[in-house]
Amino acid sequence: MAKDRIIALCADDYGLSYGVSMGILEALDAGRLTAVSALVNSPRWPAMGRELRRRGANADVGLHFNLTLGRPLGPMPGFAPQGTFPPVSAVIRMALRRKLPMEEIRAEIDRQLDRFEAVMERRPDFVDGHQHVHGLPGIREALIEAMTSRRLAGKAWLRNAADGLHRIALRRAHARKALAVRGLSSGFRHAAQLHGFATNDSFAGFSDFDPGKDYARAFETYLRAPGRRHLVMCHPGHVDDELKAQDPVTITREQELAFLLSPRFPEMLEKRGLKLARLSEATG
Repeated sequence: MAKDRIIALCADDYGLSYGVSMGILEALDAGRLTAVSALVNSPRWPAMGRELRRRGANADVGLHFNLTLGRPLGPMPGFAPQGTFPPVSAVIRMALRRKLPMEEIRAEIDRQLDRFEAVMERRPDFVDGHQHVHGLPGIREALIEAMTSRRLAGKAWLRNAADGLHRIALRRAHARKALAVRGLSSGFRHAAQLHGFATNDSFAGFSDFDPGKDYARAFETYLRAPGRRHLVMCHPGHVDDELKAQDPVTITREQELAFLLSPRFPEMLEKRGLKLARLSEATG
């Protein structure tokens, strides 16, 4: 195993609820995460964002750009006429048909970046997307344009969720979801790198969020066929009523957190010759 092969582990959905956020902070304090991705349109964001600012010095902190959960930060009469974001399936259809109201999308990108920076008092270390919307046609170009205009090229990295076919085949688990995201995000890495943004070399962490399955066994598949800068997403957290009211993914968040805090996690990394690291350091 090459000595410089690392794994960046990113917890998604910070700010979604108090319980989810506190669970992520537990994993962060234990040194089990190297990145945290924040939902800034959540009512929890300002307060939980300030807590993350105090405790996130040892991890990359980024924007979990969101167009599918909750409410936009400003009016979007064409995209969210009822005041709430549409489901991801509708966003995908609009993107593939080139029917997205791009001026509204661009404005929301700027609002979410502004809100991240206002609370964190700095620029994001990276940007990704809730349900991978950042890789969709139209949205990806608008996001890269917004980040370029803020002079983030060379300073922030972007999540590339489109992994290589050979790696998807070797991991086997959740291949259908991985292939679907790969197809929808085709061309994202090239566009990002063309504008000076670093990306991860490989990507894993897809799940069907089935509480009846062993998350540790699933995580082992995420470590197969890693690139030199391997990125794994995860969704740890505590379940509370606030989470239940917003998202169907509940019990498995507790299971993920328990695994990350257990001795089994570092043992698994050591066995594979992988080391946790921040992707910003690996790409710098």
